Amino acid sequence: MRPALLAILCPVPEYEEDWSHIKADYIRLLGEDTVFIDWTKARDLAGFDLVTPLLAWGYQRDCPCWFDLLDRLERDGINVSNPVRILRWNSDKSYLAELDAAGIATVPTRMADALDEAALADARSAFGTTTLVIKPPISGGADGTFRLAQGDSIPPTELGHRMMIQPYLANIADEGEYSLFYFAGQFSHAIIKHPAKGDFRVQDQFGGYEEATDAPALAQELAEAALGAAASLTDTEALAYARVDMLRDGEGRFRLMELELIEPSLFLRFAPDSGAAFAQALRSKAFSPG
Repeated sequence: MRPALLAILCPVPEYEEDWSHIKADYIRLLGEDTVFIDWTKARDLAGFDLVTPLLAWGYQRDCPCWFDLLDRLERDGINVSNPVRILRWNSDKSYLAELDAAGIATVPTRMADALDEAALADARSAFGTTTLVIKPPISGGADGTFRLAQGDSIPPTELGHRMMIQPYLANIADEGEYSLFYFAGQFSHAIIKHPAKGDFRVQDQFGGYEEATDAPALAQELAEAALGAAASLTDTEALAYARVDMLRDGEGRFRLMELELIEPSLFLRFAPDSGAAFAQALRSKAFSPG
């Protein structure tokens, strides 16, 4: 069988986060012929066996361009690593309400159409806590994400905008955030991410760090239930890749934070097979579209 010709959608050149180490990893696993295309300039993709948005970082900064790209991928019948309909669904974190309604334990979330102090006061009353986290429903890399204690003002950049409001769960600092990784529907590995002292954001650009961990059985149970519910809601099969982020609440129950089905960092250095199952999942999808 000939090698698959793969295109990976990647950030715009001026994107601030360094992704060169991930690019090198993907070339190692997928081959030197792998093509990397600025996601905002992805036009003629028909010649590729598979297109994946795994590095389309920053799509939340140009939502019209992102959703236009998804429409074109669907219209042109491009073979995409995870189906366009689940990429579109996963782009807006309002999907958490759908998963909650389907019985998945999620971090409690309220949506404010135009964030103001009254919405924060209502959320504090509903959640029974004084410290909240706000974030845009279309976001990534902790863009626009803030922790607000009682008396903190809403950042001017977020005031009046559509925002998610969640209770701050102290276990993000006390224990960390779990990420579980699945390739072609099979569990691969897990990590736990920690924020820098005094912060709550686990991304490395904010001083966060990660380490390998064994996925607790209850964490795997939640991850697989969430992926199953997402498949049912979007009428999709097993995905080429998925990352499931969660943490424990104050009672020790795992709660889903996010499903990362578009452009997650996969932390393949922690995978027991160094990413072989991931590469195989993409190759299989390249020659088995649908």
